Amino acid sequence: MTIGSVTGVVLAAGASRRLGTAKQLLPYRNTTVLGATLEVVRSCAFDQIIVTLGGAAAAIRQQLDLAGLQVVMAEDFGSGCSSSLRSALNVVHPDAAGMVLMLGDQPGVSAATVERLVAEATSTAITVCRYRDGVGHPFWLNRRVFGELARLHGDKAVWKIIESGRVPVSALDVDAPMPLDVDTWDDYERLRAATSP
Repeated sequence: MTIGSVTGVVLAAGASRRLGTAKQLLPYRNTTVLGATLEVVRSCAFDQIIVTLGGAAAAIRQQLDLAGLQVVMAEDFGSGCSSSLRSALNVVHPDAAGMVLMLGDQPGVSAATVERLVAEATSTAITVCRYRDGVGHPFWLNRRVFGELARLHGDKAVWKIIESGRVPVSALDVDAPMPLDVDTWDDYERLRAATSP
């Protein structure tokens, strides 16, 4: 890796309590929800890719090809996404300028959006994506905020920093609707309907 390199982080440690089954492994396109997300991530020019697992980790390892990815276990995954993020921060390469944070249940994020985010946001502390219908992932997180990220607890943790006003936050305008993420069966059905021919 070189100075200024970028790490991609995929949070996929959720226990899928609202669904009652591992959302990461729900069928989607020719793979699964997480599998499709990883296809997007692999197509991006990341110098390092980290995937955090927790709930359903054994099944995910059995069903998905994780070769070339740095898999990290989020031991306290039930406490919210901050546990996954802290686990990932521990293994981000020391030369990385920052990370692009992605959700494992959001396979509709385009590689083009990620590439724009990396190209346009690397000097800012945090950059979010501003879609036609709201603000969402992926996020650019500069190494300057890693210390604050490591102190977060609970769910929606990064949003707490974004909304705090303590850290400069910029937005990348994306002329598209916000990609769907899967928390409920209705979300999953909407995702499948949005990609059916």
